Amino acid sequence: MNTDKALVVFSGGQDSTTCLFWAKKAFKEVEAVTFNYGQRHVAELDCAKEIAGDLNVPHHILDMSLLNQLAPSALTRTDEEITHHEGELPSTFVPGRNLLFLSFAGILAKQIGAKHIVTGVCETDFSGYPDCRDIFVKSLNVSLNLSMDEQFVFHTPLMWINKAQTWEMADELGAFRYIQENTLTCYNGLKGSGCGECPACDLRQRGLEEYVSGVKGGKGS
Repeated sequence: MNTDKALVVFSGGQDSTTCLFWAKKAFKEVEAVTFNYGQRHVAELDCAKEIAGDLNVPHHILDMSLLNQLAPSALTRTDEEITHHEGELPSTFVPGRNLLFLSFAGILAKQIGAKHIVTGVCETDFSGYPDCRDIFVKSLNVSLNLSMDEQFVFHTPLMWINKAQTWEMADELGAFRYIQENTLTCYNGLKGSGCGECPACDLRQRGLEEYVSGVKGGKGS
């Protein structure tokens, strides 16, 4: 296994693109993997492909359409409303998604000789998704290593930071403007600032405004 090679779980969104820039700085070799699971907008796949091309990163797209069949949600069905009621998981939650994504990333990592697997999951702004928690990632890391008798290392550079701090990380990596203009976070499939109405756009925009106001207030440079 190559200790200098990483595989980034990559959607083309703000978080995973920040992780891709982070990985390119942290490792000598970086590849990316995107999963086609029948997500609400195919534009997400096109966006991931374009960014990987811009950054000269080898890019794999894996067919995970079975997940759409098993676990329909507002993230995979255009006829389902995007909602988030207090005390409940958002309608965009896809059960088992990160379990499958990280497991298949591990299988691919073994084939390409990468020891490190990078994912943009986060407990700070995670909408209550149980498969974004640190304890889950650590548990799966152990299980994956046992299942293949390997020593993969999962990296979660965004785990304990909020969206404003994620923008700050992008800025420190010299990728602020690129991520602002070229990533796709919006549940309605619009790049950049998105639709400005869905929960993903709201979270992204509030984080951006918090970071920009902090910089202007003297917290950043």
